[in-house]
Amino acid sequence: MGKTTGFLDYERTNDPNRPPEERVHDWNEFHLALPNTQRMEQGGRCMNCGVPFCQTGMIYEGSTFGCPLHNLIPEWNDSVFTGNLSHALARLLKTNNFPEFTGRVCPAPCEKACICGIYGDSVTVRDNERSIIEAGFSSHEMKRRRPPQWSGKKVCVVGSGPAGLAVADQLNHRGHSVTVVEREAHVGGLLTYGIPNMKLPKDVVKRRVDLMTDEGVSFVTGVDASVPKTAQRLVSEYDAVVLCCGAETPRSLGLDTKGISGVYYGTEYLKAAVERHIFKRQDITIPTAEGRDVVIIGTGDTASDCVATALRQSAKSVTQLVRRPKSDYVDKDGMLPLDYAHEEAVSVLGMDPRRFGVQVKSLVSADDGTLTGIVTTDGDTIPCGLLIAATGFSGCDSKVCKAFGVEAGKTVQTEKGSFATNVEKVFTAGDMHRGQSLVVWAIAEGRAAAAEVDEYLIGYTNLVRPM
Repeated sequence: MGKTTGFLDYERTNDPNRPPEERVHDWNEFHLALPNTQRMEQGGRCMNCGVPFCQTGMIYEGSTFGCPLHNLIPEWNDSVFTGNLSHALARLLKTNNFPEFTGRVCPAPCEKACICGIYGDSVTVRDNERSIIEAGFSSHEMKRRRPPQWSGKKVCVVGSGPAGLAVADQLNHRGHSVTVVEREAHVGGLLTYGIPNMKLPKDVVKRRVDLMTDEGVSFVTGVDASVPKTAQRLVSEYDAVVLCCGAETPRSLGLDTKGISGVYYGTEYLKAAVERHIFKRQDITIPTAEGRDVVIIGTGDTASDCVATALRQSAKSVTQLVRRPKSDYVDKDGMLPLDYAHEEAVSVLGMDPRRFGVQVKSLVSADDGTLTGIVTTDGDTIPCGLLIAATGFSGCDSKVCKAFGVEAGKTVQTEKGSFATNVEKVFTAGDMHRGQSLVVWAIAEGRAAAAEVDEYLIGYTNLVRPM
C-alpha cells in the first residue's frame, strides 16, 4: 500500500466525459482521461484491504459482487499510485485478457464491493483499469506474445464476442492453433455490433483483433455455423470446437405486431446503426430515428444505448418506458442517477426521457400498417413512429445447437462446473452457456472453458480457471 491515508487524503474523481451537448452530435468516444497526477491519487485511494472484496467475483442475492475475473486490484492500484505502470499492466493482464473492453463497458461490480465505499466513495477501479491498458498501448508495451512452440492441436472457436476472443487468446498462448469463425462481416460480436461506437470505439476492438492475429490467431468471417454441413465440417477438421455464439434470441414483447411496421428489438436497431454509421453500409432496411417519435421499452445498458443512438440520429422525441417504479432506481441520497444517455437527453430534449412504472398496452397504426403511437398501461397514447424493445434475451440460437447436436434449452447444457457438451470435443462458453450476462462474465467463462479444453487436448493444463 503506497499511501496508508490515501483514502482519507484524496477524494474520488471520475474520468471526465465530453460535454453531452457536444458529443451528441457525433459518434466519437466520450471518455476522456485524467491527468497523470490525479490518476496516481486515485490509485492511492485503494486501502489494500486485508480481505479485498473487490476481487471476490461471487453472486450474492442475484447480483455480481466483486470482479468475476478476480483482478488483482489492490496490486495494480498501488502500482498506479507509485507511477509503475509497467508493473500495473503486468498484474492487470495476469487475469484480464481485454481490460480495454471492461474498462469501458463493465458496470464495475468491483467498485460496489469496495470497502472504501461503505462510508464514502469507492475507488475508481474501472477508470484506473482503462488508464493502465491505454498507457500500455500508447507506450508500445502491448507487444505480440507468440508461444515458444506449437502443440500441433487445432481448435475452432465459433463466435468472436468477448467469450470467444478470450478462449482464442488463452489457447493460442498455450500453443494451440486457433481459428475463430464469425457469421458477420466483422469480428467482435456484441463488442462490435451491440455496443455503440461512442461507448466502445470499433478501432479499439480492431486494435485487439489485429494484435491477436499478429500473435497467431486466425479469423474467418462470413461463416454460418448454424448450417449443418458447416458444423459437421468444423467438428471433423478440428481437435476441439468451442461454441461462443451468445444469447441472441430476444425476449418477446408480448404484443400483437402482425402487419405493423416500425417495431424492432434493441440489438437489431443498434446493429443497424453500427453498420450504417461506422461501416457505411447503404443497404440497411431498419430505419433510423431521424424525425421520428421514438419509444424505447426497457432499462439497462441496451436501452440507454438505444436512447443515445436515437438522439444522434436526430429523433423528434425519445421516451423510455421502465416497468419498475422510480423508487427502485434512486440512490442512497434519494437522487435518480443519470447515465451518459440520459445526460444527453436532458441536454437535447430538456428532460429525462424515462417514465417509470409503465409499459405498452397496445399499438396504434395507420391503415397501411405504419406505427403511429402506443397506448400505455397508464391509459394515455404516446406518438410513436419507431418502437424499440430493449427487454433482454430469452436464450441462445437453437439452430446452432441443432447443427452441432448439442443438448440445449435456453442455454447449452453441460455438467455443473464443466464446459463440455454432450457431443465429443465440442465445448461452450459465454452467454450461450451462462445466459445473458456481462462482458466481464463472458471473459471469465472464456478463460475457464479454455483451461478445460487445454486439459482435454494435452492431458493437463496450467491455465487458471477464474470460475
